[in-house]
Amino acid sequence: MPLSPSALDREHQHVRSYDFAGYRRSDGLWDIEGRIVDTKTYGFPNEHRGYIEAGEPIHDMSIRLTLDEDFVIQAIEAVTDHGPFGICPAITPNFQRMMGVRIGPGWRKEVRSRLGGVEGCTHLVELLLAMATPAYQAMFPVRSKKEGSRPAGKKPALLNSCHAFSETGAVAKKAWPEFYTGEA
Repeated sequence: MPLSPSALDREHQHVRSYDFAGYRRSDGLWDIEGRIVDTKTYGFPNEHRGYIEAGEPIHDMSIRLTLDEDFVIQAIEAVTDHGPFGICPAITPNFQRMMGVRIGPGWRKEVRSRLGGVEGCTHLVELLLAMATPAYQAMFPVRSKKEGSRPAGKKPALLNSCHAFSETGAVAKKAWPEFYTGEA
């Protein structure tokens, strides 16, 4: 169901696009790539780039994470193709600080501790934070087959992770009846 129509007339000003892709590599590792692009619907002067035309990216930044099957970062590349300031690309080497970090519990805190504030780029950090979900989505089917069945009595990791996976809901009742706590 799409959003309802706007109640008022409005003028389109800004577009932010995210794009993510996950790749299984021939060496057993995984590449997760993300890109963030910001454009305006109007042109405007920029002190560092001259004039930015309507539709030309003010931000165009990408990250590639190379992960092992345990979600540990084996390699990372951060690139700023377009930024509002000439100095923007200079911060990308700091993203090497994420080497060896595991995507999992504490991910957001770890990213912010290594790349928060002046140690990172707001947009690249935002992109990196969002890459955890595409990594899980890409790797989940293969990891599930490899790991086989869950040990008896161990709660599924997805249980209570969102509304659909509530232990009181219909999904849990069908998928994990032993952990279902809703009405009988």
